Amino acid sequence: MNSFQLHHRLEQDCLPVGHFALSKILLINDKQYPWVILVPRRPDITEIYQLAPDDRQQLLDESCLLAQALVSIYRPDKLNIAAIGNLVPQLHLHHVVRYRSDIAWPGPVWGKFASCAYNEQEAEFELSRLREHLQDHLLNR
Repeated sequence: MNSFQLHHRLEQDCLPVGHFALSKILLINDKQYPWVILVPRRPDITEIYQLAPDDRQQLLDESCLLAQALVSIYRPDKLNIAAIGNLVPQLHLHHVVRYRSDIAWPGPVWGKFASCAYNEQEAEFELSRLREHLQDHLLNR
């Protein structure tokens, strides 16, 4: 039985995009950076190596699908991908679109500036673009 439960901070800080076979796809609610995370729907996992081998491969495949979509949509100068969980121990893989013109460039986005939430129209626009680019790989949930 899978007793996966999304960490409360991710639930609070993110907008749901959809689901891949393994991972929940979430858009960080901060319009300063297009920033999407994958959260493998497995309980009590904090590190990539703790995933079963098939799940590790699935996470990598899903990360690549997401990365391709983000590059296609946003045309970044750099796409940063990282599993950093100092504040949220639940395994989640960040995909952060970066531009030389963004407010934190070239430094990290974490903890530098207060977040700036999408308004309702902006959120729906971003979610629609992501879902459209990922539609062939999303599960209906």
